[in-house]
Amino acid sequence: MSATEPSKPTPPVPAPPAKPLPRKVPNPAAVAPVTPAPASSDSSAEWGRVSEDGTVEVREGDAWRVVGQYPDGTPDEALAYFVRKFDDIAFKVHALEQRQQAGGASASDLAKQAAHLIAEATDAAAVGDLAGLRDRLNTLTASLSEATEQEAQQAKELVDKAIAERTALVERAEAIAARDLSKVQWKQVTAELGELFDTWQAQQQNGPRLSKGISQQLWKRFRDARAIVDKQRRAFYSELDDVHKSARDAKSRLVERAEALAPRGTDGIPAYRTLLDEWKAAGRAGRKADDALWAKFKAAGDALYAARAEQSAAEEAESAPKIEAREALLEEAKAVADESNIKRARALLTRIQQQWDELGRVFPREKERALDDRLRVIEQALKAREEVDWKKNNPETKARANDMSSQLLEAIEKLESELAAAEKAGDKKAAKEATEALEARRTWLNALGS
Repeated sequence: MSATEPSKPTPPVPAPPAKPLPRKVPNPAAVAPVTPAPASSDSSAEWGRVSEDGTVEVREGDAWRVVGQYPDGTPDEALAYFVRKFDDIAFKVHALEQRQQAGGASASDLAKQAAHLIAEATDAAAVGDLAGLRDRLNTLTASLSEATEQEAQQAKELVDKAIAERTALVERAEAIAARDLSKVQWKQVTAELGELFDTWQAQQQNGPRLSKGISQQLWKRFRDARAIVDKQRRAFYSELDDVHKSARDAKSRLVERAEALAPRGTDGIPAYRTLLDEWKAAGRAGRKADDALWAKFKAAGDALYAARAEQSAAEEAESAPKIEAREALLEEAKAVADESNIKRARALLTRIQQQWDELGRVFPREKERALDDRLRVIEQALKAREEVDWKKNNPETKARANDMSSQLLEAIEKLESELAAAEKAGDKKAAKEATEALEARRTWLNALGS
């Protein structure tokens, strides 16, 4: 370096801060950056001064405090450097004030940041109204104090509400566990308990944080209730699996027996019906297993009934001429009712009955029963006529009737004499009694057919 070349200024040596600087607060979008004051401004001269050896001091009240040295620069450059340090702190204070005014930020968080800035502004290596910054921060802290208390109260209320809600979930879970779980619908109980657990997780994720002691106590109760229900549910389904397995094995054997009836055709239907009763008594084997086994069992029965349907169709075709013949006999049997002579009517019906039986069985059975019922009506009508004729022409009955008729005739003759005597004597009472007795005897006599 030549003797005439000016020397470059060395970097300033600031005094060490009394405390470490806090983390810088992010700048809100709405806050305009603070323009640092020029080194030669009046404010710089008001709050700072530079000695001949480059020592920089800041005024705090009536006292001056050394903040650092800037030996190789001009006094303006030295002050400008430390003013920029002040402007950085002032910018943070201004940004914090704007966040407090804008609202939405946590008062406790803002109070913590204000405390950090107070520490940063105390004995700071900067030139400016540091006392004014601390006053602004103290004012801000005081205004945040009440908001912090309100936040704490609201937080407590939210925690109390969350505890009440979690406790309600626990009590509902314990109520489920206290039921007679041998008589519940497990699908419904499982869904209900699952809904409670989902609600618990949602409250835990989105709700306020509870103290560790309370949170663990409530969770233990909830977990214990779930464990009771889960244990009973596993036992139920384990037992149900055993029941399903037993029913599945029994129904599998019934399917094998039903399929073995196929060669017997129609004759296997009675045995299949017995197997069907056993199937109904075997219990449930689970929906899928039941559906699959029932399909096989029903297919075996369908084969038997299909064979019977084929046989019935063949028998019905074979019975068509017999049905026509019986219809013709029924037309002929109508003459039985028109025949006044009972013996000849009986002979006609007997011949028709013999021809009827000679035709043999008729299929379908419903048609046979309908034809038999029509013939039976004719038979019963003739039988009723024969009973009436027998009662009328039976010698013993006729003898008893004649004897009774003679007695009634004698009584009527006697009553007629008594009636005539009473009328002659003018005895109305005796005449009335004789008249009533006479009418009764005549009615009896008419009933005997005399």
